[in-house]
Amino acid sequence: MGAVPVVNSLTSLILFVLQIIALGGAVYAVFHAVRQRSDAFPAVDKLTKPVWLGILVVSALVIFAFGINFLGIIAIVAVCVYLVDVRPKVDGIQRGPRW
Repeated sequence: MGAVPVVNSLTSLILFVLQIIALGGAVYAVFHAVRQRSDAFPAVDKLTKPVWLGILVVSALVIFAFGINFLGIIAIVAVCVYLVDVRPKVDGIQRGPRW
């Protein structure tokens, strides 16, 4: 009976650490999107900068407020799509070809 609270607190600790990591990624994505030029997003056939900023800010707020639940997972997926798909293309078009 004494092991149940330890497992419960360990699970809570792991979820808290994952929430902090997800929130850090979301904040990084917001700051990255803010620093980019507005014309770079349509140039790589992605949504516009204000739309991505809205998605990322709402995602960061959802992760902060609700943690890792169904809405939190949707928010984490949105942040991951930005970081893995949009960010490299926006950075690449602003830097030009790498020779």
